[in-house]
Amino acid sequence: MKKRLISLCSMMLLVLAVMAEGKPKYVFYFIGDGMGVNQVNAAETYLGALDGRIGISELCFPSFPYTALVNTQSATNGVTDSAAGGTALASGNKTKNGALGVLKDLTTPVTCIADWAREAGAAVGISTSVSVDHATPAAFYAHVGSRGDSYTIGRQLVESGNDFYAGSDFVKPENPDKNGPDLYQQAQDNGFAIARGYKDYQKKAKDAKRMILLQSEEASKKDRYSIPYAIDRGKNDLSLTDITRAAIHFLTKKQGEKEGFFLMVEGGKIDWACHANDMAFIHEVIDMDNAIKVAYEFYQQHPDETLIVVTADHETGGIVLGRNKYELHLDIIGNQRMSIDRLGKELHRLHDKYGKKYDWNRVKDFLTENFGFWTKINLSDEQTDRLKKAFDNIQNGKGQNQKTLYQMDDELAATVRNIQAECALVGWQVTGHSNGYVPCFAIGAGAELFHGRIDNTEISKRIAQAAGWEMK
Repeated sequence: MKKRLISLCSMMLLVLAVMAEGKPKYVFYFIGDGMGVNQVNAAETYLGALDGRIGISELCFPSFPYTALVNTQSATNGVTDSAAGGTALASGNKTKNGALGVLKDLTTPVTCIADWAREAGAAVGISTSVSVDHATPAAFYAHVGSRGDSYTIGRQLVESGNDFYAGSDFVKPENPDKNGPDLYQQAQDNGFAIARGYKDYQKKAKDAKRMILLQSEEASKKDRYSIPYAIDRGKNDLSLTDITRAAIHFLTKKQGEKEGFFLMVEGGKIDWACHANDMAFIHEVIDMDNAIKVAYEFYQQHPDETLIVVTADHETGGIVLGRNKYELHLDIIGNQRMSIDRLGKELHRLHDKYGKKYDWNRVKDFLTENFGFWTKINLSDEQTDRLKKAFDNIQNGKGQNQKTLYQMDDELAATVRNIQAECALVGWQVTGHSNGYVPCFAIGAGAELFHGRIDNTEISKRIAQAAGWEMK
């Protein structure tokens, strides 16, 4: 009882501190999907290694003045999935793995922070680097028993009252009723303008009352499920920074008819890379930090009216920075020029280009150029033999593909991934999620509420508390 009273007193002091400093009018909620403590540590340690020293080079968001460790278990599982994790972060309610915006009975809907903000008169934006109907963004507007019900989720998006959405595309835009309008037409019928790419957004934003920003149709023909990995991105590809900049512009434009804004931004491909045990996740963390810098610039212009909160739904991969030797060589990741997913595709293109002239020497040159093997990274004879064996197995039709959640890697690409981790002295425990703590970082009005150890259900509640939004 005494401990409970102390806890209540502490919370009251925090509330009084927030009241004294004022309420945030502009709220940013960044979610690094799969971004555990070690993912953040790896990115900063990698940057330190590139500077030629042992230690870290600081990113923007881990340097925020208030930090917390967050528990992530779902209502039914010790290890959450993104749907249950997203629902907890959005609504403050635990649910069953796979469910979105409903309780663990899979039917009872719950409101979320996007609703609370909208009801309070704020403009609302929901954005991601993956599809707009993926688990994390969907947790902020959808109510379904299964995250796999993509069309229903998309329909709920276009029927929502929110102002701005952004991501790669819809996964299933086609109407099951073949005579009915697809989701693009439904969105337009509900007052949304649809922009394809950042330049198209700039053309359409002025006259749009509501906006859905997607990548170009050409990019979606290649992959509608996500925008490209940061390490693979071309100059015309949509980026998370573009999305964040567009969201701030659009939601700020709504001021006058709306009072402040709430913006959720998901760095979704940190998770995808970690599912594949691909060190390209480091570039995804840095990429999300670049998007956060855009919000931080806004905060600097409105320091007394802005709150930025950065967290994650769960950790992915069970990554360990160290392998028995008391060493770490993340500098070698600087030699990686493409994701492991793209590596497999590029090797197949190389095979198609050279036909019978496609041999081990060509592959070896390609790996040297794009991963630094043999020149910048010393490989043992055993590691070289494993790579050669994987190549031979594929050539002989005996290659063993390795499937992870979001991609299928051939034996050679998987071997490259494993050897790179060995040389960096990084260990991966799983290709799924773990129950590791995830971090929470905060700055701005109300940031004092984010400290110590908290449950994932507390974050949206504390944001609402800081902003004065009623949790209905």
